Amino acid sequence: MLIHSALIALGATLAAAVQPLEVRNNHFVNPKTGNRFQIVGVAYQPGGAAGYNPELKRDPLSDKDICLRDAALLQVMGVNAIRVYNLNPDLNHDECASIFNAAGMYMLLDVNSPLVGESLNSWEVWTSYYASYLNRTFAVVEAFKNYPNTLAFFSGNEVIDKLESAAAVPRYVRAVTRDLKEYIKKHSDRPIPVGYSAADVREILWDSYNYFTCQIEGEEDNMSQGDLFALNSYSWCGESSFKEASYDDLVEGFKNSPVPIFFSEFGCNTPSPRPFTEIGTIYGPQMTDAFSGGIVYEYTQEPNNYGLVNMTDDGPATLMKDFYTLTDQYKKLDFSKIQDTKVAANNNKAAVCSPKLITTKGFDSNFTLPVLPPGAQKIIDNGVSPKPSGKLVEIKDWKVKYTVHNADGSVLQNLAVKPLADDATNAPGSNSASLTAGAGTSSSSGSSTDTADSAAASESKENAAAVPRSAAAVLGAMAAFAVFAGFAI
Repeated sequence: MLIHSALIALGATLAAAVQPLEVRNNHFVNPKTGNRFQIVGVAYQPGGAAGYNPELKRDPLSDKDICLRDAALLQVMGVNAIRVYNLNPDLNHDECASIFNAAGMYMLLDVNSPLVGESLNSWEVWTSYYASYLNRTFAVVEAFKNYPNTLAFFSGNEVIDKLESAAAVPRYVRAVTRDLKEYIKKHSDRPIPVGYSAADVREILWDSYNYFTCQIEGEEDNMSQGDLFALNSYSWCGESSFKEASYDDLVEGFKNSPVPIFFSEFGCNTPSPRPFTEIGTIYGPQMTDAFSGGIVYEYTQEPNNYGLVNMTDDGPATLMKDFYTLTDQYKKLDFSKIQDTKVAANNNKAAVCSPKLITTKGFDSNFTLPVLPPGAQKIIDNGVSPKPSGKLVEIKDWKVKYTVHNADGSVLQNLAVKPLADDATNAPGSNSASLTAGAGTSSSSGSSTDTADSAAASESKENAAAVPRSAAAVLGAMAAFAVFAGFAI
């Protein structure tokens, strides 16, 4: 599979750090250098699902000052990508997208939200697949398609979280993937990958992977086939290992994938604080042939105790112990070697879709996809209306407005985003703002969250000995109306 990039013309005054990426077989590739790209990402959703409220006219990528603060901190950490779950396509995202672009970071974006009418549901899925729902997903594409650092869209997130939800949901998720790809093909200057973010529930994982990555015989341009497959996995807990965390099973299962595979969430928080010992393995030789990196869950501290940064609504923030530990783990890696590796030629072929690919009784084996709902074809043909748009804009001041404290209470001095050179991506050392006293201390402002009760933490995620489940599945957030595509906690 090859997804071509198109160079985006930028004004002379605009910072333009990243190169739009291609998908070549099972890797993301920089088309200018021919090097593969490994995702070093963080889930970025301040406020969690509860923080998404369209009436407030604000989302994680709409406030320039907040984005400057967080882009600077993530740049110091060494991150090169963020995943954002809940976005309002009616808002302007130009400044935040430009900030993360200049900081050398790509964006992986969910097109759904936890609100009714803005996602597929998992119980009577056919009742949630209609034109106005698709119009909303297309609007997210319109709002972000012109930013060169838009790396991919997720057509769904854990809509299938257990076998009971797998009877009919897969064909609808695959239909949404088809519809998004059709819209992008017609309205975007460059192809942008679309794929599914799956729960790492092994009972349904391999059937989900087979269902979404096979090719339907006779389908033009394989429009319903996912361009990528990602999973939310929490099987590595504490001082685990490649085998103990069952990463060996994942590598074996995905080694011949026709599309890129990566962790769309990882970072078990039992014990807490986390040692992040999986980092060296995820970006090491045991995994990089099969995996394209991963996204740590999550940036901001929420009640579920997965945060790297503790912050208040008015802007100040305090770094947590996990921030320093993760930063130190990234510093141990040789990213020049990890990111500067040429893609080896392979002939990983997608399987032909067939009921024989599905091995679990009760999992959907029907590859006759739903037809477009009434009115949807007109939207695909003409575009959404009103049509949001996005473009890179000039950022005149890169200094962070808000106060950020180290864990010992000291203030990070002169914190700012450092715009990178054209075609550069962020890596440890790109921004040398100094961190202090993080390795073994925490201030009173951060201690309650850094040392959360271990019993509560144990309930948040299952350990490696159990069947790994994702954050959404474990916490049961939004359980009143089941698990939604695009859901974030």
